[in-house]
Amino acid sequence: MKKEVDPKSTNRAMAFELWMQSPMPMVTLVKTFDVSRLVRISRRRKLKFNMLMCWCIARAASSIQEFYLLPVDGKLMQYDSLAVDVIVQNKNGGLNYCDIPFDNDFAQFRDAYDNMTAKAVAECTDLSDDDRVVVGTSVVIATELDTIVNQWSGRFANPFLAWGKYRRGFFKTTLPISFQFHHTQMDGGEAAQFLNALQKEIDGG
Repeated sequence: MKKEVDPKSTNRAMAFELWMQSPMPMVTLVKTFDVSRLVRISRRRKLKFNMLMCWCIARAASSIQEFYLLPVDGKLMQYDSLAVDVIVQNKNGGLNYCDIPFDNDFAQFRDAYDNMTAKAVAECTDLSDDDRVVVGTSVVIATELDTIVNQWSGRFANPFLAWGKYRRGFFKTTLPISFQFHHTQMDGGEAAQFLNALQKEIDGG
């Protein structure tokens, strides 16, 4: 569920005043992650690498309170649950969105990911969840990328992560990930906390 909150009652009061009306309120940070463990798990257990990444993203985000506050249409909204958005190519070659609800139970998250992405592909439909704060993701697997900077449309203020193909080395596999967020929602300190928590989740907590 979600509800409107008075920014002055939150720790984002000053940020709301400074950045809510900014013509470009998004900030992008880039960090290179060691994803060796996830690649091994993906191969050994025959699990989708992208699903594992989304699970780790949701786990890391769920531990940081700023992720549950989001500027929407000039208001500050507070959510009590979280989802990860996945973009899939449907059977007709178009793109659809799936908001996968986060669940602390890995099996439930995996099943939701598999079922919802399969439905979006087969039915060529978006599966959105307006009652959860959504963390967006986008993957460009055709090539290795140093970074991705998403456009700011003025319509969506959700936090957003994007990456390309992971890089195999002799001793570890790495993946640069771009993290974009609305400055009203969080500052660099909270963003850095999230990125560090993400690496910890990838490493197995």
